[in-house]
Amino acid sequence: MENFIVSARKYRPLSFKQVIGQQAITSTLQNAIKNNHLAQAFLFTGPRGVGKTTCARILAKTINCENITAEAEACDKCESCTSFNDNASFNIHELDAASNNSVDDIRALVERVRIPPQVGKYKVYIIDEVHMLSAAAFNAFLKTLEEPPAYAKFILATTEKHKIIPTILSRCQIFDFKRIQVEDIAAYLAYVAKNEKIEAGEDALHIIAQKADGALRDALSTFDQIVSFSGNELTYKNVIENLNILDYEYFFRVTDALLSGDIPELLLIFNEIIENGFDGQHFLTGLGEHLRSLLLLKDPQTIQLMHTGTGLKEKYKAQAARCEAAWLLHALETCNKYDLDYKTSNNKRLHVEICLMQISHIGENNTGTQAEKKQAAVISPAKQVQPTTQQPARTPEPLSQAEKSVSEEKPGYPETPEPVQAETEKPAARPVPRPATKPVTEGNGRKIKNISIKDSLEALKKNKEKGEQSAEPVRTNPFDQEKLEEAWNLFTASYQSRSPSFASAIAKYTPKLKEDFVVEYKVDNKIITQDTLNVTALLQFLKAELSNTEITLTPVFPEKNEPKKAYTDREKFDQMAKKYPEIVKLKEQLGLELQF
Repeated sequence: MENFIVSARKYRPLSFKQVIGQQAITSTLQNAIKNNHLAQAFLFTGPRGVGKTTCARILAKTINCENITAEAEACDKCESCTSFNDNASFNIHELDAASNNSVDDIRALVERVRIPPQVGKYKVYIIDEVHMLSAAAFNAFLKTLEEPPAYAKFILATTEKHKIIPTILSRCQIFDFKRIQVEDIAAYLAYVAKNEKIEAGEDALHIIAQKADGALRDALSTFDQIVSFSGNELTYKNVIENLNILDYEYFFRVTDALLSGDIPELLLIFNEIIENGFDGQHFLTGLGEHLRSLLLLKDPQTIQLMHTGTGLKEKYKAQAARCEAAWLLHALETCNKYDLDYKTSNNKRLHVEICLMQISHIGENNTGTQAEKKQAAVISPAKQVQPTTQQPARTPEPLSQAEKSVSEEKPGYPETPEPVQAETEKPAARPVPRPATKPVTEGNGRKIKNISIKDSLEALKKNKEKGEQSAEPVRTNPFDQEKLEEAWNLFTASYQSRSPSFASAIAKYTPKLKEDFVVEYKVDNKIITQDTLNVTALLQFLKAELSNTEITLTPVFPEKNEPKKAYTDREKFDQMAKKYPEIVKLKEQLGLELQF
């Protein structure tokens, strides 16, 4: 039986042109070889599985090649190249710093550096995971790294550059490897699948590439795992089953239900997801990614940020055409908020369900076709009849023309107006108008009423506009400084329980009455004057207490050289300590602690 070789080793690049996704670095190294501008030490840093050690081995092999090609590639035919390919080269030494990180290991390495190469030009030392070296080992390595023999080259590789001491970094030429793009990984996996005579779907390879998070080695390991599971046919279904990934079809169904406001369907889909073994946060993360993909398709410039197969991208485009960008932004914001609060929620299932219901309310009036909105009105009780004008009549009246049109447009509602009129028969004298409600009949015949938050806000807005339109009667009752101070003190005393910080801030200084009923009040900073709610409350109180609607408030700020009054307990203690230093000594002698 032939020994199996994992794809990460079997398809490991042997030349610079075979390296995937690191074009800038390989070009730089090839130019350095062509121009004979090789540094004495290199530091390859970047995420795992992106080709750091591979490029180090290719560089070591190429600079020792006896017949370097015009493209600065190794010939693979000379004695040095063949010995390297057979793992029998005496000029290339690899050291794993994770297990050889002591100062004695580095001293032994330094001793070997003194011996010149017997075959080839250079002796190359590749130190992997160099950040694992101890501080003493780094210091023992410094002198040799700074002034090595002309035939010695050092290539250090690490995933955590920040752990390497600066004196080592300053002696190396640093190359930062980047994560490999999803498209590049998917294309290389397709190449491997073709060589291995495996039928692989484009969507399946893209899922593996996305799961690898930019690491080609991880992608090849996952590829081997799924091939062992599914055989010579690698499908999207096999990939999501093996990797425990939520099928994208769920997110398309959820988005369709969100657009139509079909809450029962949303709850059923989420229940199916839970029964399949996925947790709520996994679902919220996937839904956020799905909504982000739809938003990217709204602008041609951002389509390139999507990493999906061609067939799946067309499906995304079809659904994105039914969504407005504003709705997607609101939905993403809501989804992200609930994702952040997921871990602190006690009822996690209800937490996700509330998120879905809130997003479905966003989509009621912003997205979907007219036919979908009509269908949503029958399926989901989320849609509400627009509030009608409040009538003082106490007897039932026929439906208005607008109500008739709504009733005709939505055949699922009762044709009789009695349930709506029952709400209008309530007493009309209310401080805030109640939103109109719409009766919904359940399966057992019981009628319930749904209240729309949006309609309530619109009613509050209309009520506020009516209040602003009513003109306030002008009163110019004169008053003096004494009455102003009495009213001011009365306000600060009554407002202490509501906003103690604001009341204390304006009580520190006495207000001054100026001409034309202008009241100057002194505060320590501008933040207090920007508290519109509390300042407005103060102004309304003074107008009512002094019977004068012409009063205006003007803030002033103390001079810089004006001594600051003690306000907090800490400030009072500091002033007392300056005046009576014995207080500090007494505190220290008694071992007291201050709590402010």
